[in-house]
Amino acid sequence: MMTELQKIILYSGLSGITVFIGGIIAQLVEKKSSSTSLLMKEINHGISAFGGGIIVSALALVLIPKGIEKLAVFPVVLWFSLGSICFFMLDRLIAKKGGKIAQLLAMLMDFIPEAIALGAVFATDNKTGILLAVFIGLQNLPESFNSYKDLRSTGFSAKKTLTLLFILSFSGIVGSLIGYNFLQDQPEITSALMLFASGGILYLIFEDIAPQAKLNHTWVPALGANLGFLVGIIGHLLI
Repeated sequence: MMTELQKIILYSGLSGITVFIGGIIAQLVEKKSSSTSLLMKEINHGISAFGGGIIVSALALVLIPKGIEKLAVFPVVLWFSLGSICFFMLDRLIAKKGGKIAQLLAMLMDFIPEAIALGAVFATDNKTGILLAVFIGLQNLPESFNSYKDLRSTGFSAKKTLTLLFILSFSGIVGSLIGYNFLQDQPEITSALMLFASGGILYLIFEDIAPQAKLNHTWVPALGANLGFLVGIIGHLLI
């Protein structure tokens, strides 16, 4: 029988390893993408749309509902707005510097707060903790997929890119342990983290993810968003 701490390490580790798996998938697609076929474009855009659907389901089913449980109206508005503004300012800063690592930073900006919340939530509600771990893992796949492409476009080798993603995949365990050890008796702080991450994620959906999913003359990628949201609904119902 696993202890609660072992469960947290296991689930946060599984949700984090998808950062590396997303990079591997991107490398496989990269090898096939010498062709400019419509199919390859649909795969790339479809993965982005699928990730968007998963993230929307995480917002709608876990992060926002749990985030507003313990807070009054003003703190809810405050933390959600702060998340939106912080993500906006960082996104603008990256754009001004002409950086190509926006997707990587975006992934870490929502992955780490969510991982901390995961550790804190797991201590009091195992089912919600497991569901949150599933959502985090699924949303990491498309985000790391796009991060791989961003890093490769800056001149990183495939090996160096995958090594970086592999190292970052363990950051979720660190975040979860922080949340478990320091925030399990601080539900207001956990809720604030969820809302902060929600505000930033919603900004990123409409600023970065949804535009990347759009592909002219084909409607297939858009269905990926519906599929992603459906996966989130199924996970919510099962757990």
